[in-house]
Amino acid sequence: MNKPADTALPRNMLELVRVIRTDLRKSDRKVADALLDDPHRILNSTVAETAEIAEVSQPTVLRFCTAIGCDGFQDFKIRLAQSLALGTPATQSAIIEEDTPEEVAAKIFDYTMTSLDWARHKLDLTQINAAVELILTARSLEIFGYGASAIVAQDLQQKFPLLGLPCHATMDSHQQLMAASMMRPGDVAVTISNTGTTLSIIELARLAREQGAKVIAITGASQTALANYADILINVETLDNTDLFTPTTSRIAALVTVDILSTLVARRLGRVQNQRLIRMKRYLAQVRKSGLF
Repeated sequence: MNKPADTALPRNMLELVRVIRTDLRKSDRKVADALLDDPHRILNSTVAETAEIAEVSQPTVLRFCTAIGCDGFQDFKIRLAQSLALGTPATQSAIIEEDTPEEVAAKIFDYTMTSLDWARHKLDLTQINAAVELILTARSLEIFGYGASAIVAQDLQQKFPLLGLPCHATMDSHQQLMAASMMRPGDVAVTISNTGTTLSIIELARLAREQGAKVIAITGASQTALANYADILINVETLDNTDLFTPTTSRIAALVTVDILSTLVARRLGRVQNQRLIRMKRYLAQVRKSGLF
């Protein structure tokens, strides 16, 4: 089997193995299963011990290391140690009824850190930079999101007015439709949907494009209907699943991405706008100290 194209990108090898497991040879999958079942045990094992645990031959263990992008067993052990330092892999972070409050807290922290690291190494900075350029030349911004994505939309709407960029993020579905249908060339619509399949968001993107506006899509999946209407696609891929007690890491990753986007925009606005930001924050600090807020 050839090495997967992106094996060098994510530092969390455990999540990489989880994703590509079905593409591995049958014997290699046995090594993958042993690794995902108890990564700490594999970390402390030799090639021979790993082969025994997985019930395969030693050459199979070495072939598995190559298949997932490692340069031999020692490189595999180093990358495994780095992955474990990031937090428990998602495959071991499922919250169950028997977990203590301490275990729940630890699993949520570990799962979030692991998922954020995955999103970090999947983020296409070329698309981020293209979005920055488009926002800087925008006449105005309309930001659309539903559910958890609406929280991200509101956060983005809080940031850009501070940078002198007119923008709106209405939460009413009728007003969203009116706003999208009234957009013009020079306007930019920012559509946010983790699944990329929310019909209402897809319709808003279509309407905005139809009026001549540009569309930036922030989504957790690139091959979706929303992507068909996006001039710029920012793929924020996380490890969310549909388990009952799974934390919503997609929202957290999207909020981090919005922070990156707004910070890069702010850096391009120049000294005068930065001085206005400093002055605004000074006023807020004074008001807080006065006890009015």
